[in-house]
Amino acid sequence: MIVNRADALEPSIEPAIEPAVEAILDDIADILASRHTAVLTGAGLSTDSGIPDYRGAGAPQRTPMTFQAFLGSEHARKRYWAGSHIGWQRFNAAEPNLGHRSLVALERAGLISGVITQNVDGLHKRAGTTRVVELHGAVDRVLCLDCGQTYARASIADRMATLNPVLLSPDAVALAPDGDAQVSDIDGFQIPACSVCGGLLKPDVVFFGEFVPTERFGEASALIEAADALIVAGSSLAVNSGIRLLEQARRRALPIIVINRGATKGDARALVKLDAGASQSLSGLARRLVGSSPEHWLH
Repeated sequence: MIVNRADALEPSIEPAIEPAVEAILDDIADILASRHTAVLTGAGLSTDSGIPDYRGAGAPQRTPMTFQAFLGSEHARKRYWAGSHIGWQRFNAAEPNLGHRSLVALERAGLISGVITQNVDGLHKRAGTTRVVELHGAVDRVLCLDCGQTYARASIADRMATLNPVLLSPDAVALAPDGDAQVSDIDGFQIPACSVCGGLLKPDVVFFGEFVPTERFGEASALIEAADALIVAGSSLAVNSGIRLLEQARRRALPIIVINRGATKGDARALVKLDAGASQSLSGLARRLVGSSPEHWLH
């Protein structure tokens, strides 16, 4: 079942939902009403918080940093850290939207058993979801690749600002879904080193060319194993880790609901495919299954 996309919404505004979407949401609510559901989210859920999607309509072409390039080139590390510093400031200013709040309401009602997210923005936790598996890590943490020391991103940002007092204006760059940004003229940029061992620092996110840590993927897999249904919201399922989790759900014959603007790699395996915004659709489900109005989910 496919309907046309709806407009993006502001984080605190009840979305207007088209009648065709409402009818399919009724069907989805009937399917999920007596089940404990796991949720897999992607970048399409965070677009309503002002964070762009890699693959949505109109998304700019870009080449994300690979792990191999990061390790192999100081210039690549400077480019990444300069952009990532500015991108993180924008990420840090983003607020959870109605889709994130709707998942909190569903979790508190006992209908959502947990959220697996491919996003690194931390918005699920900031919204109040208690069981979140951040499959690809989070930009608010930094890891030393040599000794394993971890840091809060804010402390590294302070050191970055001290080392680089004349930073580019955040308004002059384009933000990307992984917290990176496109910048230029970074030859003089200075990168903080680990204060414990002097080693290389890297945001605790999975770069292209890296694998999701085994323990973290196991946590996500356990959520699927314990669930009675799966919702995929705002993900094109272009990344292998998402497809593996979807396939796990399919092998268990779980009802799979895919909510995404545009086609995904999981459409053929879905019991219901809803082509609509993730935030508006999740808020519609919460209204049906929780029975309260959205303004109560925002505080």
